[in-house]
Amino acid sequence: MSVQEYLEKHLLSRKIEEAVNAAVRAKAPDPVLFIAGHMRRAAPAVITRVRARQILDGHGAPAVEVELHTNKAVHRASAAGAGAPEGAAADAAGDSGRRKILARAVADAVRVINDKVSEALVGMDPQQQAQIDQAIMDLDKARHKAELGANAMLAVSIAACKAGAAEKEVPLYKHIADLVGKSATTIPVPAITVINGGKHAGNGLPIQEIMILPVGAKNFEEAMQMGSETYHHLKDIILEKYGAESCNIGDHGGFAPNISSISEGLDLVIAAIERAGYNGRIKLAIDVAATDFCVGKKYDLEFKSTKKSGQNFKTADDMIEIYSQLCSEYPLVSIEQPFDKDDWEHSKKLTTLELCQVAGDDLLMSDPERIKRAVNEYTCNALVLKVNQVGTVTEAIEVVKQAKDAHWGVMVSHRSGDTEDSFIADLAVGAAAGQIKAGAPCRGECLTKYNQLLRIEEEIGSEGVYAGENWRTASTS
Repeated sequence: MSVQEYLEKHLLSRKIEEAVNAAVRAKAPDPVLFIAGHMRRAAPAVITRVRARQILDGHGAPAVEVELHTNKAVHRASAAGAGAPEGAAADAAGDSGRRKILARAVADAVRVINDKVSEALVGMDPQQQAQIDQAIMDLDKARHKAELGANAMLAVSIAACKAGAAEKEVPLYKHIADLVGKSATTIPVPAITVINGGKHAGNGLPIQEIMILPVGAKNFEEAMQMGSETYHHLKDIILEKYGAESCNIGDHGGFAPNISSISEGLDLVIAAIERAGYNGRIKLAIDVAATDFCVGKKYDLEFKSTKKSGQNFKTADDMIEIYSQLCSEYPLVSIEQPFDKDDWEHSKKLTTLELCQVAGDDLLMSDPERIKRAVNEYTCNALVLKVNQVGTVTEAIEVVKQAKDAHWGVMVSHRSGDTEDSFIADLAVGAAAGQIKAGAPCRGECLTKYNQLLRIEEEIGSEGVYAGENWRTASTS
């Protein structure tokens, strides 16, 4: 084939002429660079292959990483596992066996992605997120994404979302906002972990996390400064009161002092806020993770103790009294998972008291049907969105819409032992969630989310609005 025949076959002469004319109209200072970009945009992006591998998450456990190739670039995403394997087989296997079961599950997911998922997505336009996600979902009809695994599906979906944003030449949060159908100007309030307990720390504190919300900050940058300063003042206070051995950290990076009382933990945080000079500008939140210490229909607040007093085995009504007292004594504005995952009755009782935000985690599992029930029964008034429970970006957007239609708060959340992928930061902005929970200001997999939000706020500039006091009612426009 001659050069002239090649040019005619691919209509290159016309395309090059169009690119040159565009460069002239734009008065491009570097015409070669401009023409190259123009030609690149003229060719539509298509997915050429999807490759997966096993990596390690923040706990050193197996996780899935995906590289989605288009004819123009490669886009990488990763997702933390759905948690430790459960069931009779996992129980019989013990801790070492559970790790092997998880490793096998990730290896299986990698194999399926490299074969079935890649084949299903080749040739698709990365801008068509809903179509891509549907193709992924069509490969796994099992309940709770049991065949592929929701985390594996999510990694592919996120990689496609990043590819779609790149093809549109817009930031990821802006692309997500377009998928939502709204603008992207709301920067979320961070729910910063400062104390860990529950199954995430070796102390006697029954609840999983104590968090701070810098609602009084003027922007996200100041919010992170306030959070970081308070965190370090808390370390000094714990050191002074309990000694160096109590400055160890838990799974989410929060300190794990040797305490067993919720009030004692909140007192420490209040003292740190006051020492930092932010009294009145920072609110408190707790993640109870009550399912972890629910025994029958009661709650064992000494479930980690080898010397039980017998005085801390509480009924659900007792727990409501405890929460009510905490809300009256502290600036406590949010309680996450206050009861067992199937205790709809008492979650509703607490919610109807309207003492604070009652956020559903295990209760909802980011499941549309459970959310629908909770909305109808007024069982809680906020969604804790863990995207790897949902499976795809499209499904995550839908449950956010579902929660917002009910006038709920939305807290986009990381997972314990997350990866360094910062996608949830862009999701929180793109979906105008108003709240983001990404752990303490000290671990790499946590800081990658917070640092991405700092970049986003800088990029949005004066158009950006920090949710601040409107953290529960942040909305898109």
